Amino acid sequence: MDRRALSTLAIATAKEVFELLRDDLVAIEQELGRDAASGVSTITEIAEYLRGGGGKRIRPSLLLLSAHTLGYSGQSAIRLGAVVEMVHTATLVHDDIIDGADTRRGRPSANTTWGNEKCVLAGDWLYMQAFKVALEEKSLRVLDLLIGLTQQMVEGELLQIQKLGRAVSEAEYYDLIYRKTACLFSVSMRLGAVLADASEAQETSLAAYGRAVGLAFQIVDDVLDLTATEEVLGKPVASDLREGKATLSVIHSIDHGTAADRRTIQRVMNDRSFENVSREKIQAILARNGSVEYAMNVADRYAEQSRQALASLPDSEYKHALLWVPDFVVAREK
Repeated sequence: MDRRALSTLAIATAKEVFELLRDDLVAIEQELGRDAASGVSTITEIAEYLRGGGGKRIRPSLLLLSAHTLGYSGQSAIRLGAVVEMVHTATLVHDDIIDGADTRRGRPSANTTWGNEKCVLAGDWLYMQAFKVALEEKSLRVLDLLIGLTQQMVEGELLQIQKLGRAVSEAEYYDLIYRKTACLFSVSMRLGAVLADASEAQETSLAAYGRAVGLAFQIVDDVLDLTATEEVLGKPVASDLREGKATLSVIHSIDHGTAADRRTIQRVMNDRSFENVSREKIQAILARNGSVEYAMNVADRYAEQSRQALASLPDSEYKHALLWVPDFVVAREK
């Protein structure tokens, strides 16, 4: 099946998945609305603006599917679904400040409206609010997972800053995207398993699923940054490379292209702009080396790995939904 047909099928199935979780997701939105309220109006305004940004809510959805697959449903899943979304949102705010981003999902990024100083503090507040809500679970295991997750994500961002402007190895890239993205997917699955009082084997399987889906998600995200249009993407095309970040397609062309290809790519990473080398020239290099196709094949492999991780879990409509998520992740267009 070609990617366009898969995309149509995956989107249709995604609607079914979100329909399956509709009531829970509505409850999570209500929880997020309550959690966004602060006595300081600026924090409430920024938190509400971020909540209305059109996120896919994929991380809370994974937590819900993980819990439901093992037979749990209840208020704790709603609460922790809101927690993982708040952690995710806090990282986006800080990422946009670090990257100097002007747009996010087709809207002005929060930092362009409120400024870096207020947004750093709003991101900090969101992290702490997430932990405050998580504390209601009275579970050291939940807090331990969230603390470890936050440390991994911060370390990932710092490692990325250290590596800006230089070619990294594939192994370094996978480590970076695990910390920055896949770790949150994995922990979302673990939290659902913890709520369901899962066995160690079940929790390990669900965590492995989350890791593989998260890696596929970020690889596709990085490919879309290079190949999608600005209208669809909601931000400038190839902004990763302009910021000095070498993602998988670029790493592939550096490793397998000509010396001239390497010099051209490095020029953009050094300049932090497309003034001397056009985006189109970079896209032509990637096409000639089959680099985008290579990255998408790796994403497909992780998608398949995630499905295999669920083999031992009991059959249910929620497990079927989890089996479809990797297709939705790989086939998405933004």
